[in-house]
Amino acid sequence: MLLRQPTTVTEAQQCMAQGAVPVGGATLVWATWQRDGFPELAMSLRGLPEATAVEPESLGAAVVLHRIDDRVPEVLRRAAGSVGTGAVRRTATVGGNLVGSSLRCLLPAALVLDARATALGPDRPYETDLAEVMAKRHLLLGLRWRTPLASGYRKEPAEAGGPPPLVVATAVHADGEGGLRLRVAVRDGYDVLSGTTGCGTDAEETFDALGRTDIGALPAGARDVVREQVAGILGPLADR
Repeated sequence: MLLRQPTTVTEAQQCMAQGAVPVGGATLVWATWQRDGFPELAMSLRGLPEATAVEPESLGAAVVLHRIDDRVPEVLRRAAGSVGTGAVRRTATVGGNLVGSSLRCLLPAALVLDARATALGPDRPYETDLAEVMAKRHLLLGLRWRTPLASGYRKEPAEAGGPPPLVVATAVHADGEGGLRLRVAVRDGYDVLSGTTGCGTDAEETFDALGRTDIGALPAGARDVVREQVAGILGPLADR
């Protein structure tokens, strides 16, 4: 296998045109390659500045998870810190987790940040939504978002080898008109549901409004966790 490491977007596009397979951290594909054979040409984005940024409102797709620190919102930092073991987090990348993984541990955090994806097309980089990138498995360069007023993350305990643990991500954003909006995303099994609603400081009223979104389809136990997280994120805002 020949591994290319482009340092410019133009070089990355040339690699794509040659059929290079993006590898990310290779944590998810290595066993498959050992079983089925390695590709002739692969590409790592770790030399591409656009894919390695860690900033308050952007994160590159080639960033390994253990590099995600307090420069980004709490919800995204805690989501990254909950993935696998320390050894996994030192090799797994943002792009690999979102596009190459069935668990997509970072997806709930990205959804509540209302993150937009920058993907690399054959002609130029372009901005799109996360759903399109994941559905069509486009080459992700990075994520961008607006800094929330507050955010939170909770991952329930789970037995090794069992079903994926329940994850609840929350974030409160200013709506630009003097009000607040709460975004909630939940991974229940392999499904990710999300909802958004205007909010004040009344947690029960806000939770009831979320019940009229996709969040209302969750099982009772998962809804109880959402209720606790909504109360936890709105409580401190009431004291401001």
